[in-house]
Amino acid sequence: MSKIEIRNVYKIFGDSPSKVLPMVQDGATKEEVLEKTGHTVGLDNVSLSIEEGETFVCMGLSGSGKSTLIRHINRLIDPTSGEVLVEGTNVMDLDQKNLIEFRRHKMSMVFQRFGLFPHKTVIENVGYGLEVQGKTPEERNKIAMEKIESVGLNGFEHQYPNQLSGGMQQRVGLARALATNTNVMLMDEAFSALDPLIRSDMQKQLIDLQSELKKTIVFITHDLDESLRLGDHIGILNGGRLVQVGTPVEIIMNPADDYVKAFVKDVNRAKVLKAKVIMSSTNEANGIDKSNLIKVNEDQFIEEFLPQVVCTNANCEVVDKEGNTKGYITNKELQKSLSKS
Repeated sequence: MSKIEIRNVYKIFGDSPSKVLPMVQDGATKEEVLEKTGHTVGLDNVSLSIEEGETFVCMGLSGSGKSTLIRHINRLIDPTSGEVLVEGTNVMDLDQKNLIEFRRHKMSMVFQRFGLFPHKTVIENVGYGLEVQGKTPEERNKIAMEKIESVGLNGFEHQYPNQLSGGMQQRVGLARALATNTNVMLMDEAFSALDPLIRSDMQKQLIDLQSELKKTIVFITHDLDESLRLGDHIGILNGGRLVQVGTPVEIIMNPADDYVKAFVKDVNRAKVLKAKVIMSSTNEANGIDKSNLIKVNEDQFIEEFLPQVVCTNANCEVVDKEGNTKGYITNKELQKSLSKS
């Protein structure tokens, strides 16, 4: 079983969601439901699986349902219909006591607006979840300092949030989420309030931490570049409906509909596609001109070797880390893979 299973979840906001549910199940759109009933469709029959240790990015425009979805996982929101399972446990079956324990020990959350206590220092903010878990002051300060160092805030542990920049405040929020040592991290537009350079730095920080910690992360964003950089898989929502789930390459190369096409049309494919994705096998490359070849690693992104190919008008020999030939990329194939048409 997957780490998180979301099964046929509907969420309708309004006075009588259960009465409106059959209308949504019969295929009415979000706009039709709002016009005829005054109810808002948050999620419309959403099902997906999130594997242990992966970063799953859920994205869409404002109002698409992505923040509603993530709040079902820790049951800040109850579905109108459907199931949410975490490690095989249906969170809808938890009573209040077990739900509190589930939130304390199974998952943590990083918010867009940091959510720090202004009257607590950095180390007190980071250790707050451990305090709730009942850890001793000595134990929580030890763990909090380890996480503060892991996000590059060593020396700022006794500062207050208003003494920190926005990026530093978000690092505190990330450290706090890491400190409770939960298996699942929910990140709702966690970097959206940051300036572009700080945002890029935080993305790199998360990638580096994830390569070491292997948490199961559900990350919400409206930014496609961010989702392509962070996500092992991406789910795209539109009007409460899940319209496509796939790897970054699958989303870019095979958009499911016009909505997804509009998202990906301006993406720099050279930053997303690796050599092994577009190469032809050695069996398919009998007619290739091998007199002018550039060797590239199969895991290199196109942007890393594109300038050299353009300057020399060469073809590429794709090799693995041992130097064995895996395939070839012709100059023509390379240009075709970068075409948006």
